[in-house]
Amino acid sequence: MKDEKSDKPNPKDENDAFGPLMKSMNEFFTQQPVKRLLDTIDEFFEKPFPFSTIPIDMYETDTELIVSADLPGVKKEQIDIEYSERYITITVNHVEEVEETNEKKHYYVKKNSFNKASRTISLPYPIHTNHIKASYVNGVLKIRIPKPRKRKISIDESM
Repeated sequence: MKDEKSDKPNPKDENDAFGPLMKSMNEFFTQQPVKRLLDTIDEFFEKPFPFSTIPIDMYETDTELIVSADLPGVKKEQIDIEYSERYITITVNHVEEVEETNEKKHYYVKKNSFNKASRTISLPYPIHTNHIKASYVNGVLKIRIPKPRKRKISIDESM
């Protein structure tokens, strides 16, 4: 069907032809379990693993180098710290299990997820000690590395 004033088809007539199809598609996507599947996909893209990279801050005091990492919602048991002479690696293994049951709508959902994030930090000088300390308080990991002792060179006048 065409508009009387133009040769273009009337959009209202096209929508009427697809009305029953659109209605059945809307019903399909709003019923369980399809709605739950679509919600899960939406959740994934809204909040992917919180640590695609581990944010760190590194600064020095007079006696030590401090590496600080914000890890909200992570348990101490999920954190691994390794070091070598020139690097520190922080690894977070995040395991989550969620169960949801709805007796009225007759569905049961169980989700298990395992995510791992790792960050290797290059140090400004080599570490030659095992006196490195780490603490984890209120979602903030702090790694304290003692600075190497500076050695003085005496200046000889007879050369």
